[in-house]
Amino acid sequence: MTLNTPVVGMAGGGQLARMTQQAAIALGVPLRVLAGAPDESAARVVADVRVGNDRALDDLRTFAKGCDVITFDHEHVPGDHIRDLEASGVACRPGSAALAHAQDKLVMRERLGAFGAPCPAYAHLPAADPVPALEAFAREHGLPLVVKATRGGYDGKGVWVLDSLDGDAVRLVTDLLGQGLDLMVEEHVAFRRELAALVARSPYGQGAAYPIVETVQEKGICTEVIAPAPGLSDDLAIEAQNLALGIANELGVVGLLAVELFETETGLVVNELAMRPHNSGHWTIEGARTSQFEQHLRAVLDLPLGSTEPAAPVTVMANVLGGDDPDVYSRYVHVMAHDPAVKVHFYGKDVRPGRKIGHVTALGDDLADVRERARHAADYLRWGPEMKAHRTTANTEENA
Repeated sequence: MTLNTPVVGMAGGGQLARMTQQAAIALGVPLRVLAGAPDESAARVVADVRVGNDRALDDLRTFAKGCDVITFDHEHVPGDHIRDLEASGVACRPGSAALAHAQDKLVMRERLGAFGAPCPAYAHLPAADPVPALEAFAREHGLPLVVKATRGGYDGKGVWVLDSLDGDAVRLVTDLLGQGLDLMVEEHVAFRRELAALVARSPYGQGAAYPIVETVQEKGICTEVIAPAPGLSDDLAIEAQNLALGIANELGVVGLLAVELFETETGLVVNELAMRPHNSGHWTIEGARTSQFEQHLRAVLDLPLGSTEPAAPVTVMANVLGGDDPDVYSRYVHVMAHDPAVKVHFYGKDVRPGRKIGHVTALGDDLADVRERARHAADYLRWGPEMKAHRTTANTEENA
């Protein structure tokens, strides 16, 4: 006799869908994935894969047939298409109304500001004549300025920092607008570090919050996540969790919500939102009683949410980026023999320099030790025996 379990459909075949499959297996929940190609990350491991375009309404309609709930591996499914599915009776979680705030940064800023969430000052840039708006914003908020594409963008893409409003900067903005991008400008936030608050919310209204983590960024790409964020006061950690839970409730989020934050001299500032499993939550696979992927499934299925209690005092997740040598598997022997307790996760992606191809996780009691173990594994998987030379070069550049 088979379990009478609902079918969850996930639009998008990336590594988030791939790791959600692992949680679905344990729960006994069938997961169906809409992938763009049969060799995408999730398509390589999920039994029920439908190949199609998750930006095409007809493909989404066909995919949704037989699914009890639809959720998302990314934010790029058009909102109009999600609304069409909802109008036909398909349960989409998060729904189109909530997801709009992760899809459009201007919409997000306007809504968060309306209910008092701490955000940077911002303005929409008119396509016809952006220079007066940039100059007025700079006079009020100073330089540098942060220009963002309102839609799309990840890992530093779609963000430009303008140190001045000279000819090159003006040409850059004009060229971007000429390409059809919708742009906004924000004040440059002077921050101590970047944090992330990961929470879940169910249709029933139950919420759960994970420990606040510190995220380390290099050239716009998250390279490391430290859980919990070291040196963060209990009061500020609770404030960040309550802020994220409040945003989830205010926007009607169902599933996971990651709130990327700046910690400043005067408090917290919201940077970005994501309504799906998030890179800042990969540490939870080994580092929490309930992984973010299981939690997301529980939430979208309206099951009671799982415990977010940490499994160790310190967990560090380090992203593995592609190096020059694609033969990563040959380096497993060193990494596993060097530290049998480190956990290695790969996403089934082709190796390209700088591309996120996996992550490693280390747990323990001492932050410096755990951090070094995670870094060693990630660096060796990327560079192999040349790791020390690359580390020396990176440290020299950082201290220059």
